[in-house]
Amino acid sequence: MQTLGCEVSGINTVNYSNHVAYKRFKGRKTTPEEVAELYEGLKDARLDNFDMMLSGYCPSAALVEQVGKIGRDAKFKAATKPGSFFWVLDPVMGDNGRIYVAEDTVPAYKSLLKDADLILPNQFEAELLSDVKIHDLASMQQAISKLHQAYTLPHVLITSIRLPPTATSTPAEGSESQSNAAKLSVIGSTATSTGQPRLFRITVPALPVFFSGTGDMFAALLVSRLRQAAKAANILNKPSWRSDDDVLGPDLPLAKATEKVLASMHAVLKDTAEHYNAAVKELGDQKELNEGTGTAAEKDKENERHLKLTRAAEVRVVRNAKALREPPNLDEFNALPVGLEEGANEYGEPADELGVLKVAGGQGANHQT
Repeated sequence: MQTLGCEVSGINTVNYSNHVAYKRFKGRKTTPEEVAELYEGLKDARLDNFDMMLSGYCPSAALVEQVGKIGRDAKFKAATKPGSFFWVLDPVMGDNGRIYVAEDTVPAYKSLLKDADLILPNQFEAELLSDVKIHDLASMQQAISKLHQAYTLPHVLITSIRLPPTATSTPAEGSESQSNAAKLSVIGSTATSTGQPRLFRITVPALPVFFSGTGDMFAALLVSRLRQAAKAANILNKPSWRSDDDVLGPDLPLAKATEKVLASMHAVLKDTAEHYNAAVKELGDQKELNEGTGTAAEKDKENERHLKLTRAAEVRVVRNAKALREPPNLDEFNALPVGLEEGANEYGEPADELGVLKVAGGQGANHQT
């Protein structure tokens, strides 16, 4: 966000030595009281005049509720000036059918939806929030429609889609296209004035590496790019930056922002994958220096390999700052309409997860929690 010009005030919801994919870390979770105190400090110093807020991982329902208080306070102060504050809520709760936060966090997040402007769930989180099991395009639209209408959510962007392939979109076994069939898909929508979804989708090739940090990078980039797109569309003075009803899904500011985000991310992840593969090769080429034998020695070797590869899979953001500022090959990431007819879901091939790991809360635009 700072690379793209945002002035950021960050409040961490955890303070860890490193992210938890290392399987070992030191530190502690931030208490709701500490988060409240830090926000009060920003207010006392007159540093709380924020344009946007990005809230991410919260390890407890109590902390989710505290984040909600901050978001509502900021929205209340901006109530007399439509569009002057925008809340991006990333409801980090789980993935692949598994919740990795306390069960009471789910209703806590639901209680915030009516106040957020945009949410960034993955498919599993979208199911938890909408109470709709997503298994095809129709159920995807149903889930998004419910989020728009039941919670009056202006914008929804589902950051990872796994839908079954159709007969018309599945390459023949053993074909070259099948080997390249893994896709990363994103589906978004901005509601009309009557709460109807305006869907768009963007599909890009998925790289075969379990990256760490992609979800946080996606959310952070989107904060800046969405404001830029809303400014270009001349809607910064409209509530929740919602476009007029005649704007189609692929032409929405949310779609235009997502195009740039995915173009930047693909460049960063491609570079990270090359770095990761080099680390794998280096480990394979290393001569065995550990003379130990037995179960303990093998465990040490396995652990050392895991730590090195986990480090190598961390997204190389700083080294690719130019790709963040100037998204390369932007024409390869065009937003397209979502068709619900049979065979239309060419983006529905099994996709790799976009958000792999979200640990530290400290995310935000001009403020983050």
